[in-house]
Amino acid sequence: MREIFQERYTDSFLQEIDNKWKNLKSRLNARFEADLDVEGVIFLIGLQELGKGYKKYSKDQKLEIMHIGTCTLLQQYGFYEYKGRDEDGYPHWETKEALPHLNPAQQKALMISGILEYFGETVIAQE
Repeated sequence: MREIFQERYTDSFLQEIDNKWKNLKSRLNARFEADLDVEGVIFLIGLQELGKGYKKYSKDQKLEIMHIGTCTLLQQYGFYEYKGRDEDGYPHWETKEALPHLNPAQQKALMISGILEYFGETVIAQE
């Protein structure tokens, strides 16, 4: 993953991510009748992975659901390894590799590419 952002962080790469993101976001917005941003989609992924459905959650629970979504996305790139669920059914991960230092645009591109991968919209070419 580090190499991708160091070697392939190009305008065309970002444009490809942006185009696929707009397409996916449009489909999700229509499906959920909402105007979702990156954080909203990460929350939805966290809910899906938690498997408890939508209900009223406290602020701390919402943050935990966002964490679940983030770990799920970054697991795809080897940064986290799934370890299992606790007695309350919450999934847990172990850090496998430290995240590289990324500027805000790179962080957003990483999360969006993770979202696209999660939904089967491959962005990063496999080598």
